[in-house]
Amino acid sequence: MNDSSTASAGARPTLAAVAKLAGVSNSTASLAFSGTGPVSDATRERVLAAAKQLGYAGPDPRARSLRRGRSGIVGVVMEERVRDAFRDPIKIALLDGITEEIAAVDAGLLILTDAGEAAQRIEDAPMDAVVLIGCSPRLDESVAALRQRGIPLVAIEGDPADDVLTIGQDNREASRIAAQHLRDLGHRDVAVVTLSLTRDRARGPLTPDAIASASSTTALDRLAGAHDVFPGAGGWVTRGSFVEEGRIAGTALLSDPARRPTAIIAQSDLLAAGVIRAAEELGLEVPADLSVVGFDGVRVDGLWPYDLTTLVQPAVDKGRAAGRAVVDMLEGAAAQPSSFTSVFHQGNTTAAPATPPKGA
Repeated sequence: MNDSSTASAGARPTLAAVAKLAGVSNSTASLAFSGTGPVSDATRERVLAAAKQLGYAGPDPRARSLRRGRSGIVGVVMEERVRDAFRDPIKIALLDGITEEIAAVDAGLLILTDAGEAAQRIEDAPMDAVVLIGCSPRLDESVAALRQRGIPLVAIEGDPADDVLTIGQDNREASRIAAQHLRDLGHRDVAVVTLSLTRDRARGPLTPDAIASASSTTALDRLAGAHDVFPGAGGWVTRGSFVEEGRIAGTALLSDPARRPTAIIAQSDLLAAGVIRAAEELGLEVPADLSVVGFDGVRVDGLWPYDLTTLVQPAVDKGRAAGRAVVDMLEGAAAQPSSFTSVFHQGNTTAAPATPPKGA
């Protein structure tokens, strides 16, 4: 066994060292210990084998004792199904950032969803703190129950109760910048492909009624940014940030040449990749026939030769900020809210429309 796979003499091995030896991310290693999340049996066994090799036994019972009987667990609540969340690279990046920081208090992750029976676990699961990821106001009852238990809360985006510390993101302004980019190129007929708007994840045309019934703060903020530049722009509502959902949306928006937009603003890079796939299937060229903008700045397999025009968000940094806030709260320090800014990246998926609009 070489020095890279063993703890130094006298030093307690860390979760990060286990993750490195097992060849997985920190968040995956943490989930392997907590037993939550879509971690395969083979991966869990590999993590546990690495932990055994390094002499790592999970959260330190001595640390829990020093924290007056705390569980050593930080709950992370998401609105979507756990398996869906783990298909989204942004969610994974957020979890990795959280995991990096909570290692300071030797805590592991417990993934929870507010859907179905799991909603009860939010209120009674043994947790030292909770991070809400993109959760809407309908979690008010669960938040109140957690508050009653005295559990510290941190939200990443979403629209939690007023007294919940929030890690924000400039979703509206970033989307406005993307929309203005298209307008500056000469586009006037622009459609929006949104993330899921409602709890039932209904798919279909983006209508005033769909917007009025929406509860997803992130999707609504990004839509507001697009509407700041293209008021009343229509589009399509998806069931989530998946390439296939983007393809379905693109097919719906592009199939009728008489009603086809010249540009599409997608609320995630995965959705944008699906839109591009739909355009190709319909014989359209990107960006000659259709400009496409995404959001996130993640690597999408199979997108080459496209360099997606997108807004790059610092997802890992957002997770770290939430994790630091949790640590501060658990150690009795003053935690601070923060807000992050996306960076516009102009790739090769946007260009002037083939036929400039009249009066442009």
